[in-house]
Amino acid sequence: MLYYLLHPFAEDFQIFNVFKYITFRAGGAMLTSMFLAFFFGKRIISWLRVKQGTGQPIRDDGPERHIIEKAGTPTMGGVLILFPLLVSTLLWADLSNAYVWVMLAITASFGLIGFIDDYAKVKKRTHDGISARLRLIVEFIIASSAVYIISKVLGGTPGVAPHFSTSVAVPFFKDVLINLGPFYFFFGAFVIVGASNTVNLTDGLDGLAIVPVMIAAGSFGLIAYIVGRVDFTEYLQLPYTPGASEMAVFTGALIGGGLGFLWWNAPPARIFMGDTGSLALGASLGALAVVVKHEIVLAIIGGLFVLEGVSVMVQVISFKLTGKRVFRMAPIHHHFEKKGWAEPTIVIRFWIIAVILAMLGLATLKLR
Repeated sequence: MLYYLLHPFAEDFQIFNVFKYITFRAGGAMLTSMFLAFFFGKRIISWLRVKQGTGQPIRDDGPERHIIEKAGTPTMGGVLILFPLLVSTLLWADLSNAYVWVMLAITASFGLIGFIDDYAKVKKRTHDGISARLRLIVEFIIASSAVYIISKVLGGTPGVAPHFSTSVAVPFFKDVLINLGPFYFFFGAFVIVGASNTVNLTDGLDGLAIVPVMIAAGSFGLIAYIVGRVDFTEYLQLPYTPGASEMAVFTGALIGGGLGFLWWNAPPARIFMGDTGSLALGASLGALAVVVKHEIVLAIIGGLFVLEGVSVMVQVISFKLTGKRVFRMAPIHHHFEKKGWAEPTIVIRFWIIAVILAMLGLATLKLR
């Protein structure tokens, strides 16, 4: 919005010329989003506390200390991230870019699903919300629709090969694209839904999910900026994705909202993001990977989320087949809690892992 309002004055006032630079607008989106989260944080927390009463129900099979310390903390704190994220993106992004609207739509849609799930949990006073099967069906419908639109936009861009929109780039290899054809729509939807739900599983300790999400978002913001520029893609021998650079503005807004949320979510948390935040943020990461055509790299940069998801799958399969559990509790961060690790120790070590994985993921841009 600001891009359209102020950039036309650049001919008369040189200072407004900065609005044509994506890096400037990404920084502006981050600061705006962070300020909104700071400013409205206390008000939103107070309102949620009044509405929810005893707060989010805590799993009674978890560590005893976890149950005692976190009981009564309000959930649905994802609104404290999503509201600044959506407003800041609308203010600073180029709204003629179709990818911006797709990202806003899928983030808001998954946020709404999470909000309904959180509301059901609070109302029923249980950690079980809406039906998992129903939730997955709705998520796949939304995600596949988004992937279809992204593919149509990219495929209709002048100078882009038609098969590129349904192809997957292979990390570490230059010019290696696997055309999945119609199957790509399912693959892309799986990436988005998978990212959404693994971030949801990771959100179990104060600050555990939001920092790795910001790290991944920052990484994909850089990738988006690079693959959306012909000069950078030619130098790094990456597939060129016209219009993808604008996603840096979206990721800037996401990081700003995340920083503002972390202020209130830092131990001891005054609010939990809940499914409202985790499902939306995970879906946005998955959609970013689809837009910039680096779906496989998401599994590296977001490897921490993959680890959390795999730990649950291993636990369930092992128990059903053998009656034995591999971990003391899943997802895996609860396993370390059961072993006696202090919560800050688990969180910070997982943050370190997220940084290392992000560096490995970004290294794939050059190692081709």
